[in-house]
Amino acid sequence: MMANEEWYGRRLVVPKIDYEATMGEASEAIVKGNCTRCGQKNLFDLPRGEQYCRACLNLGRVSTLDYLVSQPERHAFVGQALLTWQGQLTEQQTAVSQELIASLEAGRDHLVWAVTGAGKTEMLFPLILKALQSRRRVALVSPRLDVINELAPRIKAAFEATDLIVLHGQTEEPYRYTQLVLATTHQLLRFYQAFDLIIVDEVDAFPFRGDPTLAYALQNARLSDGTVVYLTATPTPDLLRQHKRGQLACSYLPLRFHQHLLPELKIKRVGNWRKGAPGHLLKCLREFQQQQQRFLIFVPKITDLALVQKYLADFPAMVGTTVYAADPDRIEKVTKMRNGEYQYLITTTILERGVTLPGIDVLILGADDPVFSANALVQMAGRVGRKANRPDGLVQAYCQQMTWPVWQARKQIQDMNRRGQKLKGEE
Repeated sequence: MMANEEWYGRRLVVPKIDYEATMGEASEAIVKGNCTRCGQKNLFDLPRGEQYCRACLNLGRVSTLDYLVSQPERHAFVGQALLTWQGQLTEQQTAVSQELIASLEAGRDHLVWAVTGAGKTEMLFPLILKALQSRRRVALVSPRLDVINELAPRIKAAFEATDLIVLHGQTEEPYRYTQLVLATTHQLLRFYQAFDLIIVDEVDAFPFRGDPTLAYALQNARLSDGTVVYLTATPTPDLLRQHKRGQLACSYLPLRFHQHLLPELKIKRVGNWRKGAPGHLLKCLREFQQQQQRFLIFVPKITDLALVQKYLADFPAMVGTTVYAADPDRIEKVTKMRNGEYQYLITTTILERGVTLPGIDVLILGADDPVFSANALVQMAGRVGRKANRPDGLVQAYCQQMTWPVWQARKQIQDMNRRGQKLKGEE
């Protein structure tokens, strides 16, 4: 077999007509109506009785005319494993980090249930260091592109001596073999028995949650004795069931890294905000303009973006824009907001998690819309108060009626804060 490190731990599509035995071990891409790359039965016909898979078409077509070719993971990476991060974990963060290392050594999966702003990324550093030092291959993945773009510079700064690659649909850098990989969860479909440790950040987020394709990709990408760590502030019922059955270790942290509680969700009943800006909203905007306060406005639908932007036209001193998942300038706009070039962004749920914008407040228009789950509302609230120099702020939800998700979101935050208060009282 040809030694080619770019193929180690990978499962790549090769047309049968081009396949040579030196490439690696070949397997049929479609078996009994099932795509072996993504595990789904979503096939469409091609001429001459051939078929291709629609479920994973976004990664390139795979069909009955192809093989999936792989070479085993050889742990052939070079470089040093040094932690160059100079920060210090809190006592609670240190305890969670030690529990994660114990799970890695025991080869068991682990759930980290930590409030937004708890410093989950920093808690991972000792775990990643331990894995790198013991010659394990590591993947840090998330369903959200924005989360990966947020994590990448922080991980690079923390492990300056370790080569890593960032993989997602907008990646321009060609793939290379590295010990440390940051990627969107879809990219796991290109790996096969590659990683000793896979960390899934924001595991409850769309599109990972409830997607059998991505669940299949995760299990295929891990080595048989590998460990998966799930990170979330709002765990899914399935993860909680696994924990209760003893199938999943769990660490719980209800306090943010700066030891302050979550800003609670304030709820304001208003009329039909799509027919006119609510007076309370305009009052908030006037205050934001006067105080030069930076903020996010979440809306349920893409069609709401332009409407709310018109409401902001009465405040020309404030510079901002709209952003949504398919926005071609999405990354640039978020970067400008982070750098202070924008005072505000009007956004859909794409910025509900994984993005840290210091010192912002949050307004949620149409919080009672069915598109906003309780978990989504909690994550939106978690954008506020993420820095020690401003550990609080405004989280204002506007709705025409009180709904179960709105009530549940407020209760979740209150419950986490009660647990956080109890933990602080025990110190």
